[in-house]
Amino acid sequence: MADNAAFTWSVVIPVKVLTQAKSRLGLLGDGRRAGLALAMAADTVTAAVECQEATHVIVITDDQVAGEALARIGALVVPDEPADGLNAALRHGAAYARERWPDSGVAALSADLPALRPAQLGQALRAAAAWPTAFVADAPGDGTTMYAAGPAAAFAPAFGIASRARHAAGGAAELDLAGVPGLRRDVDTPEDLRAAAAFGLGPNTAPIAADLLRCAPRGR
Repeated sequence: MADNAAFTWSVVIPVKVLTQAKSRLGLLGDGRRAGLALAMAADTVTAAVECQEATHVIVITDDQVAGEALARIGALVVPDEPADGLNAALRHGAAYARERWPDSGVAALSADLPALRPAQLGQALRAAAAWPTAFVADAPGDGTTMYAAGPAAAFAPAFGIASRARHAAGGAAELDLAGVPGLRRDVDTPEDLRAAAAFGLGPNTAPIAADLLRCAPRGR
């Protein structure tokens, strides 16, 4: 465990170019998929901005529409200069944060957590502060929704397929938290969206999801 957990956090959230995001939600209608992706990112960023433990919220994106919308919520928007995939974007965001706020921890957070609440993120960050590196697994148990590194620890995100196993193999502590369903429920499919809706969607996602899910077949 870390010797000193008395620090704040910079939260890094990667947001894809909206026209390329959430291809598995294409069954809901490609014309509205980009709008849903932006709505979920907006609810995720809002939860992070309102989280007391998150002093800085950094969005990594090359999408102008998303960047402008998320900046209005309170995020600091940084271009994806590496343009080399998710983990490279996260490392870029972490380097940006550590150059400016070296005494803060850095947490990578998925951008598709529409049922996330500020208190849930705060609970996870407080728990993560007890370890050099830590992560939260997604609801299915294969992936990761949050990866965090304290100020003195190397930031080595390994998001993607089977990321839970890779983060654990890399020495990160898995946080077994109760009461954070919105933090664990990322959304890639219509069924994921239905599951997130059961926890209560954020105000940006809720009206879009209600309309789309009425037309989406179950079990997909």
